[in-house]
Amino acid sequence: MAKNIDPKKLSADEVRRMKDEELPIVLGQLRERLFTLRMQGVSEKIEDTSQFGVIRRAVARVKGEKRRRELEAQSA
Repeated sequence: MAKNIDPKKLSADEVRRMKDEELPIVLGQLRERLFTLRMQGVSEKIEDTSQFGVIRRAVARVKGEKRRRELEAQSA
């Protein structure tokens, strides 16, 4: 699942089903895509500016799930 993530289709259920090892990988890929999008914004015109919000929300979903699992592990 960690290959070629589509942020538009990344639902909270999909994030919950990911393994602990996959979350940092997915988070890195999403951050890299967001960085690339920012660089395109500086150097050329972006076709679909709504991608900024879509990717930011996907990053927030992954970070939230990662934090939830950390807190769950601490309380157990």
